[in-house]
Amino acid sequence: MRLVLASKSASRRAMLTAAGVVFESASASVDEEAAKAALRADGVAPRDLADALAELKALRVSHRDPEALVLGSDSVVALEDGSMLDKPADRAEAADHLRRLSGKRHELISAAVMAIDGKPVWRVVDRAKMHVRPLSENFIEAYLDLEWPGISGCVGCYRIEGPGAQLFTRIEGSQFTVLGLPLLPVLDYLRVRGILAS
Repeated sequence: MRLVLASKSASRRAMLTAAGVVFESASASVDEEAAKAALRADGVAPRDLADALAELKALRVSHRDPEALVLGSDSVVALEDGSMLDKPADRAEAADHLRRLSGKRHELISAAVMAIDGKPVWRVVDRAKMHVRPLSENFIEAYLDLEWPGISGCVGCYRIEGPGAQLFTRIEGSQFTVLGLPLLPVLDYLRVRGILAS
């Protein structure tokens, strides 16, 4: 069975490639902002939001390619006050996000859903606790000089595999989850399906 990643995300593709997984990738062509807005209007919790968006992506590609095993994934940043951050619209909003994260803990929630023939057949949701050190205005500006616009597609405005590591005092949880895919459970399921050798 072929595996199709319902994403063009560079970090998700890099994780699967580095783990030795053979896969194709296809854009899910989902209006994520509209889907998020609708789910939030229904009062969906951050964990369930990540899960619903991962499922939406998996099903969208699975309907187009019903014989493949399709992997959809999504990540959400949930703040301690219960609010969530989206990808920043511009540099000014990225700076605002970093100020909101400064000196606080937040959760990064990553979900993965597998689908076959337009139906979900497996799912997992994982969380990482992210402890951000107090960030000065000078640091925020220097960081954005270095990382913007590269982080424009990153929820939370960081790539921990790069300078974004400097934002944190501690991370509790899987680095793969922080990068946007709960990779180890995904690999386990691929072994169950016979796509990877057990």
